[in-house]
Amino acid sequence: MKILVSLVSLIAFLLVLLPGPLYKFGVVELGTAFAGFKFGVYAGGAALLLLLVQVIFMRKTVTLGSAATAVIFSAIAIAMPLNMMNTAKSVPPIHDISTDLVNPPEFIAIAPLRADASNPVEYAGEETAVQQRKAYPELATLNFAQSKTDLVKATEQAVQNLGWELVNTDISKGIVEATETTAWFGFKDDVVVRINDEGSERFVDIRSKSRVGRSDLGKNAERIHTLINELNAVLTK
Repeated sequence: MKILVSLVSLIAFLLVLLPGPLYKFGVVELGTAFAGFKFGVYAGGAALLLLLVQVIFMRKTVTLGSAATAVIFSAIAIAMPLNMMNTAKSVPPIHDISTDLVNPPEFIAIAPLRADASNPVEYAGEETAVQQRKAYPELATLNFAQSKTDLVKATEQAVQNLGWELVNTDISKGIVEATETTAWFGFKDDVVVRINDEGSERFVDIRSKSRVGRSDLGKNAERIHTLINELNAVLTK
């Protein structure tokens, strides 16, 4: 029983740990990877149930180390997918976020890189805009006094500081494009920053869009906030 509990808890742990890297390196499809989470939860629950049976009926075979390991592996296997599910329920099922919902910045150099993406390069539309306004009302066009050139260079520096891949910089058009690749699944999410000159002020808009997936679990809005904070940090140095 001790070996069985350890084995099932390890399988549960691997079912939620490995889907990301396996998808990232093209071993499994996204649907298969997500199915691993579901079975990981089942296996984690089964391991805890088996451990309970062992404690009740075969207490002498229980050791603190093996029991603690089984609990930890099972808890991770259950908690990680459930946490993702709770996050998904707390945010709208959208994946295209912009500070300008009327005229979102357009991807230029990144557009051909998204040719095979399941989510098209075009803005997701008014239905997405309505959901974003409710979920992220704080996201709006930014206003700066610095020159367009300085803002483009600061944005470029902010992107590099965050470790994103800088795809395109166009000072004349006031455009900066970048891609962030997530560590676990290797998802590629794209960002475009647009800087407009209007008299003595510069207006900055940021758009972040996932290449795959219906819901981004709030990641694109989080990414925009992260870029804004880093941009402000660069400008105040």
